[in-house]
Amino acid sequence: MVQFTQFLSYFSIASIDPEVAQSQAKAFQKQIPLLYTILSANMVTLAYTYYGRAPSVLTVTMPLVFIAVAVTRVFFWRQIARTEMTKESALFYLRTNYAVVCGLAPLMTGWALWLYPYGDAYEKAHVAFFMSITVIGCIFCLMHLRPAALMLTLIVGIPFTIRFLMAGNIVLAAIALNFWLVLLIMVYILFRYYNDFTALVHSQKHLAALNDLNFKMANNDSLTDLPNRRSFFRDLEAALSQAAKDGTVCAFGLIDLDGFKPVNDVLGHSAGDRVLIEVGRRIRETLGPSALVARLGGDEFGFLLFCPPGCCNLPFKAAAVCAAIRKPIQMPNAVAQVAASIGLAYSSPGGSAQSDLLEGADYALHYAKANQRGTAVVFSAQHETAIRVQSRIEQELRKADFNAEMSLKFQPIVDSMRNQTLAYEALARWDSPVLGPVAPSDFIAAAERTGLINPLTEVLFAKALAALKTWPARVSLSFNLSACDIASRESIERIGQMVEKSGFAPRRIYFEITETALIHDFTQATERLSYLRRLGARISLDDFGTGYSSLNYIHRIPLDKVKVDRSFVAGLTTDQASRDIVRSIVELCRNLKLPCIIEGVETIEQVIILRSIGCMIMQGF
Repeated sequence: MVQFTQFLSYFSIASIDPEVAQSQAKAFQKQIPLLYTILSANMVTLAYTYYGRAPSVLTVTMPLVFIAVAVTRVFFWRQIARTEMTKESALFYLRTNYAVVCGLAPLMTGWALWLYPYGDAYEKAHVAFFMSITVIGCIFCLMHLRPAALMLTLIVGIPFTIRFLMAGNIVLAAIALNFWLVLLIMVYILFRYYNDFTALVHSQKHLAALNDLNFKMANNDSLTDLPNRRSFFRDLEAALSQAAKDGTVCAFGLIDLDGFKPVNDVLGHSAGDRVLIEVGRRIRETLGPSALVARLGGDEFGFLLFCPPGCCNLPFKAAAVCAAIRKPIQMPNAVAQVAASIGLAYSSPGGSAQSDLLEGADYALHYAKANQRGTAVVFSAQHETAIRVQSRIEQELRKADFNAEMSLKFQPIVDSMRNQTLAYEALARWDSPVLGPVAPSDFIAAAERTGLINPLTEVLFAKALAALKTWPARVSLSFNLSACDIASRESIERIGQMVEKSGFAPRRIYFEITETALIHDFTQATERLSYLRRLGARISLDDFGTGYSSLNYIHRIPLDKVKVDRSFVAGLTTDQASRDIVRSIVELCRNLKLPCIIEGVETIEQVIILRSIGCMIMQGF
């Protein structure tokens, strides 16, 4: 029973795989002209041999009617070829053609057998030839529609065999048997071809699915399912080209999370992943479907919006994004909270280069993180001027003679109880022959961006060691190391060699580092600082209290002193909260048995308050 059901399924259109139907229909429509050409040519040839012997309805009327049907069908399929074929339409066309085959096959068979009695032995042999060769040709043309090919085989083959076996002629009987032998071979070939065709279609679809998956993996961030950096900047380039054509404005935003690293360090990387996924969702939800949002890497996101010139409410939308990201994120066993700084830039109506847009948004982002953390900043004309100034500084710094142009100023670190100078902090100064005096905050940052900070540090340290020779033995040197210095093993080793060759007791040298240097790579920073400490030098943590990592890292790094950032001293004389904060920091340092230096002390009133709190070592600004 199961085998019989399987047999019947071979003759049913319902057995056709919808996934394969489209490919079958497309392949089949190319065979339609050939199919009707074979039928028409064979029919006309047979009708011609019987012309004058058989009635004209058989030799003229029926062939003309069939040729008209054939032309109509060919025209119909040519029209189909111009339309997009869906799975549903493909199945419909295949069913239609199956019905046409089931209708025409008995008519053609009946027509040929109707002609048969009117001929002599030659004409009758022609009928046998017509039926056999036409069926074989049609089976080839119907290879992509197996049910129709099998049905054609039965509709033509059974009457053909019966008629010629009953003719009483051994030659015709032999032709009938030979006909079936050929048909069986043709059916075998049909099944093999159909299976191979189906397997090929499935293989192509599987390959297409793999290509789609590979494309998605190459262009999507696997964690947040947002477009990745590569995809985003490709789309940004296309968007800028389109905006230049139609006069619209591209609004580009760079988002950097504030406080994400502590979440990773305290709650673990799985919690960090949850935060990134939720942040991505909130950005998309806030900006809406018209915005292109992407994860650019780490905790950095980007977005792109289109708006008419002069009608872009980007700052409002960016502020909404900041507000959405600030909301607490519920974890299974904790609550995480991060903020976001955003840098914004607009393309000009006439078109902007991608590099200009990126540079503007990046500058605005850095400005936000340095001055208005947790907010959105739009790149402005003032920022553009600052970028030009930065570029000029970088150009001159590359050409600078560090030994000739760089100098040091020394700021005392004082024990306020004994009125005694304990150390001097070396402060770099640059007097450029082209630019004149350049602010340290400007040229140090430029040196870090351009990769010149390591040679600059070594030149300045050599000058600091030279100055140390002129100081009393009880006075120490405090020298600042950049995060880039800490990141370079070679630079730290060269500085260590300079300490060893200086002839000074290494304990007279304090290397100051900021929390930023620790945040980048804590393990690496600890390793570098431990090396300097093994030489005998000492380590100070500068700007304590302004970063995110202080309490988490301060007990894990080899420190000798802590310098409290001057921002806590500004409101000391008028604000009780400021005094309480400084008192708490001093108490923390005392508990950790670390000397505490208060920076930014400028007035007698501040000194008196700090002494009452228990702060004895101070430094001005």
